[in-house]
Amino acid sequence: MAAMFYGYLSDYLSGTQLNLFARVTALSSILLLSACSAESHDDNNKVANNHAENSNNTELSSAEIKSPPVSASELKPGGDTTTSIQPFPAFDKVAENLPDDLKADFFAGKALAEQPWVKAPTITTARDGLGPLYNARACLACHIRGGKGRLPDDSNSAVFNAFLRLSIPAESPDDIDPRIGVIPEPVYGEQLQGQSIALHHQLRASDPQQIHAKGDVSPEAYVYINWHSKTITYADGSQTEIRWPEADIRYLSYGPLHENTQISLRNAPAIHGMGLIEAIPQQAIDRLADPDDSNQDGISGRVNRVWDAVSGKTVPGRFGLKANRPNMDMVVASAFANDIGISNPLFPSQPCTAAQAVCNQQIHGTSNNEFELPAELLALVTEFSRNLAVPERRDANDPEVLNGRDLFYQSGCHLCHQPSFITRDSTAGTSQNNTHLLNQTIWPYSDFLLHDMGDGLADKRPDFLATGNEWRTPPLWGTGLSQRVNGSNSFLHDGRARSVEEAILWHGGEASGALQNFLQMDKSSRMALIRFVESL
Repeated sequence: MAAMFYGYLSDYLSGTQLNLFARVTALSSILLLSACSAESHDDNNKVANNHAENSNNTELSSAEIKSPPVSASELKPGGDTTTSIQPFPAFDKVAENLPDDLKADFFAGKALAEQPWVKAPTITTARDGLGPLYNARACLACHIRGGKGRLPDDSNSAVFNAFLRLSIPAESPDDIDPRIGVIPEPVYGEQLQGQSIALHHQLRASDPQQIHAKGDVSPEAYVYINWHSKTITYADGSQTEIRWPEADIRYLSYGPLHENTQISLRNAPAIHGMGLIEAIPQQAIDRLADPDDSNQDGISGRVNRVWDAVSGKTVPGRFGLKANRPNMDMVVASAFANDIGISNPLFPSQPCTAAQAVCNQQIHGTSNNEFELPAELLALVTEFSRNLAVPERRDANDPEVLNGRDLFYQSGCHLCHQPSFITRDSTAGTSQNNTHLLNQTIWPYSDFLLHDMGDGLADKRPDFLATGNEWRTPPLWGTGLSQRVNGSNSFLHDGRARSVEEAILWHGGEASGALQNFLQMDKSSRMALIRFVESL
């Protein structure tokens, strides 16, 4: 099968309150002086320890706080992997420092991530096995050019780059399978698939309920979005609108959902820099955690604990909107299984539940009891995903951007959006092929911890240890390029925010202090802070 794929590939390649908040922010910003110029893991870890233990020892007002000096390394947020945005920005470019002898595998993995899978059986045995239920035919069909998904602005277009997570409440933690982290909805599972291999669906000749009535394998439902909005008023009197989505599920083809179903709309995130995130020492993330808010700064980041099928045990999570995946192997393998319906060594099951008889009767793209995506091809896509470059900073020395940088620290944004890490210095836990990702000073602006973001952003759906109010801090690198990459300006977990400004205005819970600081700013200050974030 691998030989057939490489033959195919060669053809393809040719063609808290304010005073307390101010004290916290002050010392945190001062301590970050050493973080920005750190040249060793010890320096970086000391900053994290001091941030956690000594964050309320000064009496400076937020206006007096100065951000740490600009480090030259900020211009290359991905360290030596950083790539140019010329001739065009994209989040699926190869890491600049990837050794030449690994580039063939990178582009082989990219081809697998890019080209669509097809229904089995076909002569294309390296590409068949789609579905029977799925959300997309290929990885990069949702992560277009490696970027975020795009949501429809109207209520008459079905979503494509987003999907719904489903589960039902647990009466006891013991009821939850530790390998899944939730109790899936009994009929539809833990993810609603809006596509199927049925010809009537492919031609859009019938809706899912009609297809099901014909005895064919039908999509589980079509999902639409009803948008709602409200007006936010700043301290200076100016106003702006923010919106939020309501999922509209139509044509449920396998019966009604469980009456207590928890539903969470998820937009596809950008995927660049994930190998660098994987290379951050877990101890560096753990030092930032303060689950009981022992320093009383109002920030209580937590580490999620999730299942790792590679090691066969529960480990810390850092990937996913609720940090429910531990490493790149699990990220990629779960996406193939749940999003495309492709079985693989880590997720060997098809996306059909026991209640979906016709789905379970479909022919799979396997032979000799192999997986539809064997280990060697799964590894190619995983290595491709690990080696996606982070784009360079833009306008970093612009006076307005530098002012925005000061405001970012003064407002306390950095307390969750941890600016910088140094990746691990040994190959322990790293593929021998990825030594180029080690000892890199990176600027993702995330602590990769779970934070309570308030009721406004809550999906009320737990995931492993994450509560319905908690989300993992998203990295900010590349934020300002999102629309240029693929036309998407959909931010936050469900794509509700159409701009950085809207995303900030949805902050609550632990981020309420930072939000209040933003609301009190005059327009020029708000615009400066936004420009800084967009320069990352």
